Amino acid sequence: MPSLKPPPGPAPGDRPRPRLAVSSCLLGAPVRYNGGHSRDRFLTGALAAHVDWVPVCPEIEIGLGAPRPTLRLLSDGRIVTKDRTCDHTDAMTGLADDRLPDLAGVDGYVFKSRSPSCGLLSLPRYASGRPGERTDGQPVDRRGRGVFAALVTDALPHLPAEEDGRLRDPVLREHFVERVFAHARLRELFAGDWSPRDLVAFHSRHKLQILSHDPAAYRDTGRIVAQAGARPRQELEAEYRRAFSEAFAVRPKRGRHANALLHVFSPLSAHLDPTRRRDILAAIESYQRGEAPLSVPIALLRHHAEGEHLAYLAQQTYLDPYPADLLLRHHI
Repeated sequence: MPSLKPPPGPAPGDRPRPRLAVSSCLLGAPVRYNGGHSRDRFLTGALAAHVDWVPVCPEIEIGLGAPRPTLRLLSDGRIVTKDRTCDHTDAMTGLADDRLPDLAGVDGYVFKSRSPSCGLLSLPRYASGRPGERTDGQPVDRRGRGVFAALVTDALPHLPAEEDGRLRDPVLREHFVERVFAHARLRELFAGDWSPRDLVAFHSRHKLQILSHDPAAYRDTGRIVAQAGARPRQELEAEYRRAFSEAFAVRPKRGRHANALLHVFSPLSAHLDPTRRRDILAAIESYQRGEAPLSVPIALLRHHAEGEHLAYLAQQTYLDPYPADLLLRHHI
């Protein structure tokens, strides 16, 4: 069982405000190839109250208008107009280089799906003239990534990134938002004049959240933190950033959530009467069977941890990873 000492520092509710890069069209800007937009209700509604946006439209920023000629990805990685009269690959590459210093300070990125500049997955790629490629104008495959998105995510491999379409899946949405808020807390920690004690306190509050994602990463991050004060700060920060980000990149499964819930319940149970213990265990088992959302056992555990004044449990970020009004743990 994890050692859960009362951590100094802020409770999880005192969370920083993430900076979130986003394709401008998803916020309603009329910058798409046809002069329209792709306003996303979740981004511009519930999430907008809790983040600061960093809008990006690569096509507009390299000087293309809206509306504009349709762009296509080629199999050799270039991005050109559909009639192939203009090649915008170099301009996109230069823009990514110019934008990276600012994007290195964001906590996540929501890209526009199916965009030859911003899409992350399964984009059609067209023949570039290589021997053996089809010549009928149809895609040679659907394994492309948007040119700008690929440059950004390759340069910032630990940055939480998703497409708008995938965020309609409640499991993927919850995972992405959880990563964004965890990234923001980590950014805030290392932005100041942090001490080894600050890192220990930060890690103490995140133990069970890390455990719910990846038990191996839980051990790895614990090993790194155990060396706080004995290693150069810059080296310690780089290694902890890597391990922390890699842990949160793993999407937690139901069994790992159940394990984390039991790790909250175990030290709490000594403070509860048999009836309340049975209620919590029943809620955890119901969640594990897929009969109740994660929010049910989480609410019970948090309520009793706060009611028993067990700050070292109540302050676990696992119980409060992002603003509750986002309602992200209510799906089954």
